[in-house]
Amino acid sequence: MKPYYLAAMVLAAAISPAFAQSAPPADMQTYMSSGEVQDLIAKAKAQPAKPLIAQPILSLAPYRASLEYRNGPASPAAVHTTEAELMYVIDGSGTLVVGGELVDGKQANATNLSGSSIKDGKSIHVAQGDFTIVPENTPHQLIPDSGGPLILMTFHVPRPVPGAPQ
Repeated sequence: MKPYYLAAMVLAAAISPAFAQSAPPADMQTYMSSGEVQDLIAKAKAQPAKPLIAQPILSLAPYRASLEYRNGPASPAAVHTTEAELMYVIDGSGTLVVGGELVDGKQANATNLSGSSIKDGKSIHVAQGDFTIVPENTPHQLIPDSGGPLILMTFHVPRPVPGAPQ
């Protein structure tokens, strides 16, 4: 079994109660085969080199899983103010810097900050098959090892709304 099947099964289990409650929306994407994931990777690899190429894998509002193809220098550091981020390393290796202080932080959109780097964060080496979760409001940055790329499945987990049915 391919490792990213495990991540897809975890995601499917998390969202499966939604199927029992009502008909699925027409625009959701709840399944992607390993071949389709490999096609996304090939598509990202064929593009001109960028620090980050992100493509959707699965979605069922408010949840989304993306393929992140990271190559070259570090992409900007980030803070997600309303959601945690689960990461699964599909291929490659690199350093995840987490915690500390966002340097040159700027509001990227309503729920995200971005910065040039992280000061005083903890460095964790990540490689194929590793999982990690970054809590909301936590600075984080991924830096591919030289020779990249670092290919991830990321899953954003929104904070539950107080009083909303679970």
